[in-house]
Amino acid sequence: MSISKFSSNIARVGALSAALLAPVIAFAQEAAPAAADAAAAAAPAMTMDKGDNTWMLVSTVLVLLMTIPGLALFYGGLVRAKNMLSVLMQVFMITAVVMIIWVTYGYSLAFTDGGSLNSFVGGFSKAFLAGVTPSSLAETFSKGVAIPELTFICFQMTFACITPALIVGAFAERIKFSAVMLFVILWVTFVYFPMAHMVWFWGGPSAYTAPTGLIFSYGAIDFAGGTVVHINAGIAGLIGAIMLGKRTGYKKEIMAPHSMTLTMVGASLLWVGWFGFNAGSNLEANGYASLAMINTFVATAAAAVSWCIVESFARGKASMLGAASGAVAGLVAVTPAAGFAGPMGAVVLGLIVSPICYFFVDVVKNKFNYDDSLDVFGVHCVGGIVGAIGTGILVNPALGGAGIVDYSTPDFAASYAGTATQVWAQLKGVLTTIVWSGIGSAILYKIVDVIIGLRVPVEAEREGLDLATHGEAAYHA
Repeated sequence: MSISKFSSNIARVGALSAALLAPVIAFAQEAAPAAADAAAAAAPAMTMDKGDNTWMLVSTVLVLLMTIPGLALFYGGLVRAKNMLSVLMQVFMITAVVMIIWVTYGYSLAFTDGGSLNSFVGGFSKAFLAGVTPSSLAETFSKGVAIPELTFICFQMTFACITPALIVGAFAERIKFSAVMLFVILWVTFVYFPMAHMVWFWGGPSAYTAPTGLIFSYGAIDFAGGTVVHINAGIAGLIGAIMLGKRTGYKKEIMAPHSMTLTMVGASLLWVGWFGFNAGSNLEANGYASLAMINTFVATAAAAVSWCIVESFARGKASMLGAASGAVAGLVAVTPAAGFAGPMGAVVLGLIVSPICYFFVDVVKNKFNYDDSLDVFGVHCVGGIVGAIGTGILVNPALGGAGIVDYSTPDFAASYAGTATQVWAQLKGVLTTIVWSGIGSAILYKIVDVIIGLRVPVEAEREGLDLATHGEAAYHA
């Protein structure tokens, strides 16, 4: 690319970024004081427990561990050696960029009242963290119990980082680094932040009748991000894989993982970090955090076992890749159910999810001939759908589930609307996520393609993105 063309492309990106941020800055200056005054007037008396805060700080670091180095090494080991460093770089820099966007306007769009648009997205009252201090609190799931708002911001920030990082596995080994970064900036703004708001925004137990996000209003439950993270990223990955096209030499050349050792290390770090992801989503260090923890243990174990069993029957051998894939499928499926299902229900969920994901990875992908490089759709989207729907069943106390807290009762008793009602609510949440992410992602990929192009030249792809894009290699002979 010539210097003049490169400069032109950078100018376009800068102009687009400025256009996106300008209304954020202006609106934040106007809306922040009024919103802060209103929030202060309505806020109930809250207490903060140091133990809860300590657990949430640890959980936040565990979720970061999932992303870097966990996800980076898991994906890196699955690509060819010449593309290892490119995957590490993509995951690492997505994490850094999204952190800046999150504190600039992402947290505000996800977790504040959006006024007339509140069903879909928040507002800008806390853009640039306006009004947030070390003394401000965020309520947990117990009335009057809170953690520092800065802790909640950091915890949710790690979710915002890992979700777009999951997407890169779908089009690994063939996308421009600049395209990844621009797409992620647009995607978290127009897809992730609204999705997080639709699923998780509510008034809290002290204001449970306040307006909520759209999917929350359905009655759908998602403990730690089956819709927000996994279905959302999985659909975006599938759209990206299709729009970029297949890797050069796909199904004609050997594209085996270059290091199952690193993939196993990455998968293990994902499993460890996932305890922060799931048990941390309880926001308190109590029995429900323990329930989420044991479910994360046993569902993952069951899914790893069931994948290896299916693989043994289908191929005659159980592989390390299968064990790792099964473990991730189990982690994905139990994410929405972690604090709702009972341990035995979590085992059943793990046993069921792997055969379904295996079918999509081994049969459906080959049937429709799309190149989802690292099976983001087959594992994360499909596993997330299984988990989201399964949560509606397994939350039933008659099946050992925890039930759903009814905040209209004096003692916050657990209730269950019935299988048909709850599963229908879960299905509506899943379908909304698929439509929002699918259409939104397709539009954003097209915008990025027009501005800077999505795909590297064939020569760069054959050389490997490590050298062609970054001028360095992951390994030296």
